[in-house]
Amino acid sequence: MNHNNTLSLSIMSGKGGVGKTNIVLNLGYALHAMNITSMLMDCDLGLANLDVLLGISPDRNLHDLLQTGVDAEDVLVSIEDGFDMLPATSGVPELVEMDEDLQDILFKKLINIAGEYDFLMLDLGAGISHTVLSLAALTQLRVVVVTPEPTSLTDSYAMIKVLATQHGIKDFLVLVNQAISAKEANQTFDRLNAACMNFLNIELRNLGFVHQDRTLVESVRRQTPLMKFAPQATASKDIVGIAKKLIRYREDNRERIGGRPILKDFPSE
Repeated sequence: MNHNNTLSLSIMSGKGGVGKTNIVLNLGYALHAMNITSMLMDCDLGLANLDVLLGISPDRNLHDLLQTGVDAEDVLVSIEDGFDMLPATSGVPELVEMDEDLQDILFKKLINIAGEYDFLMLDLGAGISHTVLSLAALTQLRVVVVTPEPTSLTDSYAMIKVLATQHGIKDFLVLVNQAISAKEANQTFDRLNAACMNFLNIELRNLGFVHQDRTLVESVRRQTPLMKFAPQATASKDIVGIAKKLIRYREDNRERIGGRPILKDFPSE
């Protein structure tokens, strides 16, 4: 059980290219700046890139954790004090669609360390593969990252629909990324929320938005997280605001979080 009040989050998106991994990484830095501990887990098992954004080459990764006798502590990479990452790897087909044995190994090894952090954030791959859906159902909350592009909204709706109809999940937070203005961000959320309410009877929660910011592009080129590269950038300030919302959610729901497992068992379907 969740004796350490760890809030587990799946950060996900219906389509690739929406900036999800940058959001995850910089949220971790924003939480760290507020003395909140977190562990990031790169769950984009086919195309891992958290390590690329950090400009590092870990000695071990998720493949080692699942295929050898090493523990999660042996694979963890310390980004800052109290801010760690469990790196994944690219180009390993058996990880993209994990079988039940691998799922069980991952679950048991994660449980051993998850309670040491205030937040556990899973950076999921895009789309609706079995592994993505299983991991999304594993955590206490889900954050869906969307952009104002119609294809992002369409794919996000499809992902939410599958999770709702096949896994019974109805609680989703939405983060609008790469918005030109607050008006555009609100319109984007409203469109997705209206579709979910009308056709799925699900009301989404608006976590906020991050402005489109050229500084982020430069930070990616330099393999330096935006929160370190330009902490006063508009997008950085947006991310800090979202981190504060997540902290408030955790504080307001301590009893509820504490009464649930940090991670639930993998769904069988």
